[in-house]
Amino acid sequence: MLRFWKATINSRNGMAFAFRSEQAIREEVFALILSLPVAWIVAATAMRAVELVCAVAFVLVVELLNTAIEKLGDRLTMDHDKQIGRVKDMGSAAVGVALLMAGTFWIIAIIERLGFL
Repeated sequence: MLRFWKATINSRNGMAFAFRSEQAIREEVFALILSLPVAWIVAATAMRAVELVCAVAFVLVVELLNTAIEKLGDRLTMDHDKQIGRVKDMGSAAVGVALLMAGTFWIIAIIERLGFL
């Protein structure tokens, strides 16, 4: 039980640091909070609403991992390093893919709600 408690505290600390230091994290937390009520309006079913919220949460997860990669790369060296730059770009690409996935889910749900699908 102690290990679970410590892991929870570490997770909270990581989220708090990311929230304080990264604008993208703040924006995605806001989007997640906003998605909670909006998903219930947009979605045709309860399961679709859960899927929509999870899609936004997934973007936040990927952004947190990308932020961790960027912070680690910056910690290794502040000098321009081609390989670290490529790693950061790949993390950014992962966020882009996650955003495209989430956007697709939301567009499909809206089309479905409007009765076109």
